[in-house]
Amino acid sequence: MELFSNTFRNLENSLDYSSMKQKVISQNIANVDTPNYKAKNVTTSSFKEALQASMDSYRTDQRHFEFSTTKSNGSAIVTQQNVTYNNNGNSVDIDKEMTALATNQIYYNAVTDRLSGKFSSLQNVIRGGK
Repeated sequence: MELFSNTFRNLENSLDYSSMKQKVISQNIANVDTPNYKAKNVTTSSFKEALQASMDSYRTDQRHFEFSTTKSNGSAIVTQQNVTYNNNGNSVDIDKEMTALATNQIYYNAVTDRLSGKFSSLQNVIRGGK
């Protein structure tokens, strides 16, 4: 049994995604009045790509080589080019960004809560259920 299973890797990738999204949202909010600033967003890979990556990393026997050497959570930062909300060419919608910020905070709290629960379970196992 692996100590750090796919659950821990998925939670780690979720925290990486949330952190990246927080940085992008913060940049957008900080540049809300910057002329010609184009809002950025974080996108994730499609389900098909995530499934294929998961299947590629699956090993049927521990003696098989693991070829997955790069760590990637499939997230990328994209800039919205052809959108303008303000007369100065800025494409930041402050209401949308504040909503995204609150949503991301809830997501982050849920992931950290789940990660804490997994570590508590491990701690319980190590103590022998006491």
